[in-house]
Amino acid sequence: MPATHPMTLAREGTTLVIVDVQDRLFPAMDADHREEVMRNIKILATAARRLRLPVLATEQYPKGLGHTLPELVETLGPEVQPVPKVNFSCWGVEEVRGRLQAAGTRRVILAGIEAHVCVLMSALDLLGAGMAVHVAADAVTSRTQANWRLGTEQLRQAGAVVSATETLVFQLLGQADTDDFREIARLIR
Repeated sequence: MPATHPMTLAREGTTLVIVDVQDRLFPAMDADHREEVMRNIKILATAARRLRLPVLATEQYPKGLGHTLPELVETLGPEVQPVPKVNFSCWGVEEVRGRLQAAGTRRVILAGIEAHVCVLMSALDLLGAGMAVHVAADAVTSRTQANWRLGTEQLRQAGAVVSATETLVFQLLGQADTDDFREIARLIR
């Protein structure tokens, strides 16, 4: 096997974390991106399930902001129970840290909302804890495009790999001659 670049995303040790895609919060996001972001989050979740990657979802202050969108809950399946939080950073939640550590996570793919708040703060803490962080720029959003741009720029400056959903999925797949590829490729068309 040839040497890989440190920014390469491998399956082993990778967990998908979907941040705060909630029914009272998601409608406030930038209208031009909501549909694309939801589509890409579902692609990441479906690919993660197919490839047997651990998946975590969080809910920021669910009492006030509601629960994970039903269409996403359906994609995630019953084995993914969202973790409630009041910390902006997912890493600041003991249950999230415990699940990531129990799964042997060394790399995290982040998707969700908001790019410049909870996604950014989670990434900074995960990077600080020594994990590699990959952010699907087309699967995160904010209430404004300006905040989304600033959030993704700061993520990149901090050392997160900011990429596209399709790039991340194809890195996880690694090759095209598999049943996994044939199944997941149908989602991307």
